[in-house]
Amino acid sequence: MITEKIMKLREKLDELINNNADYESIYHVSTELDKLILDYYKERNEMVIKKLIKKEGNV
Repeated sequence: MITEKIMKLREKLDELINNNADYESIYHVSTELDKLILDYYKERNEMVIKKLIKKEGNV
């Protein structure tokens, strides 16, 4: 789900850059993309931590 949103925003950002859009538009989409990427890694890290905790509990 979040990866799909990231891909769509990347495409939008590429399109804006290729079409020489104004700086504010490019910056806005770029920061939104950064936030989504950050959320992706937060979710991923939470899953890894949960797996480690579960694994340690089974030792």
